[in-house]
Amino acid sequence: MERGHRDSIVVEDCEIIANEAWPGNQWRLRLRSSEISIRASPGSFVHLRCDPELPMRRPMSLMRAEGPAEGPAEGPAEGPAEGGVIELLYKEVGHGTRLLARKRPGENLNLIGPIGRGFAAVPGRPFNLLLGGGVGIPPIFFFARHLQRRPPPGSGADSILVLLGSELPFPFATTRPARIRVPGRAVQEPILLEGAAMSELDERGIASRLASGAGFPGCHRGHVGDLARLWLDRLDPAFRDGVAIHACGPLAMLEACVALAGEYNLPCRISLEESMACAVGGCAGCTVRVRKDEGMTMQRVCVDGPVFDGHRVVFQNQLFQNQQAAPPVAELER
Repeated sequence: MERGHRDSIVVEDCEIIANEAWPGNQWRLRLRSSEISIRASPGSFVHLRCDPELPMRRPMSLMRAEGPAEGPAEGPAEGPAEGGVIELLYKEVGHGTRLLARKRPGENLNLIGPIGRGFAAVPGRPFNLLLGGGVGIPPIFFFARHLQRRPPPGSGADSILVLLGSELPFPFATTRPARIRVPGRAVQEPILLEGAAMSELDERGIASRLASGAGFPGCHRGHVGDLARLWLDRLDPAFRDGVAIHACGPLAMLEACVALAGEYNLPCRISLEESMACAVGGCAGCTVRVRKDEGMTMQRVCVDGPVFDGHRVVFQNQLFQNQQAAPPVAELER
């Protein structure tokens, strides 16, 4: 994973630039940041205090982090950006996020971050297929922009495909039809995958397509994994061998993405979400089972992740199946 991150965690008071409402009780929050913005990597997150009256913080993935040297923040509704800027996407679901939704530009929020090990390109795999679902969209957007700005060896401008899915209205403007053609070398016919795209990616030359079961105009009808399969199925096998999958979203989606990657023998990195209290590894309340060469172990999502090798994560269904097939304890003790 990308960087040894523990020494880069800071506590920072960040001024709100904009707190924009989107359909589906979703909000995009942009903050001025001089410290977290230069330390963050795609997939890392912050632990945010929604309001001084609430002692418990909320973990939130970073959608954007741009230090002062990277120029003003980009996007259709950015405010003035002296210094660095970070952006978060959150859904208003409880008391804390309701208070957060009332915050206005000029107010300050206290953040701890950036926390966690993020996404990184897989050596020898120049093409990156990025899959984001729901609240898993922010780190995927962040990673796509990162790959474009700092392409890994052997990668070019057309080495990224972003597929995003949501059952809520998308919290960003869409372009329909997409202007950027889906990249990849097909077996026979061109890979079209016509449909809507995320405008913020399309305008920057990054190919993207959208999926939803809600029937939104221009979106593929189904899950984001279904759209990924359509693309993978059409690829020339030699090209497909250079693909790596990176995904963030609901657990069921991640499990399906890992299974899909397994079918094509592709590496798959996933960003997990778990409930967490401290977010810095102290409480161990966000552990997941991970297969290591020496056997199964427990790792903390907050500091050992949130990005893991998906093929090594033990999902709940797999654990149940293993328990069903396990020999009696007496046999294990012999």
